[in-house]
Amino acid sequence: MKTIHKIAVLGGAGKSGQYLVKMLIKKGISIKLLLRSPEKLQIQNPLIEIIKGNARDFDSIHTLLDGCDALISTLGQSKDEVGTYRDVSENIIKAMHQLNLNRYIMVTGLNVDTPFDAKGPQTLAATNWMKANFREAVLQRQEEYEILSKCNLNWTVVRVPMIIQTDETGAIESNLVDCSSDTINAYDLASFLIAQVYSPVYVKKAPFVATL
Repeated sequence: MKTIHKIAVLGGAGKSGQYLVKMLIKKGISIKLLLRSPEKLQIQNPLIEIIKGNARDFDSIHTLLDGCDALISTLGQSKDEVGTYRDVSENIIKAMHQLNLNRYIMVTGLNVDTPFDAKGPQTLAATNWMKANFREAVLQRQEEYEILSKCNLNWTVVRVPMIIQTDETGAIESNLVDCSSDTINAYDLASFLIAQVYSPVYVKKAPFVATL
């Protein structure tokens, strides 16, 4: 994989995103963040460059990615924002093509299905609960995966269970067929996401990742 000098981050002011930002800083990696409300970011460091904008705006995404070597997204969606995942994915794919970038890692939920799944009872129960209670969000997340699966970027869709906001770390289990636990520590998730920037193992794949 190519040498990484700067990583673009979406969702960096969120709960999980801030663990990612802190870990990137600890590793001495320069970061470019796209934030609608920069004042929400509680981290200040010379390695951070902030772009004020919206991920649904193409120019904002283009500005974010310009000069970066990879993109990691922990972006969530507000209840009143329909179509966010599709719009953001299309903006990212277009901008990365224009800028000749190709490494994109993003976080999604267990409810996303792929042709390689063999979900066990626990993962199926969580998937069905999400489909019953958050149908629109599940459909949009699935559409997001379908869009990425058809593009020629070096993407990785990281499927996670409930994220526990903690600096504690444990054994990380990842595979392509089923989730091994019902939680993942935010610290472990950040560590896994950064590792994927440098690893080809899960390129164009959608691993389940959990803390054992």
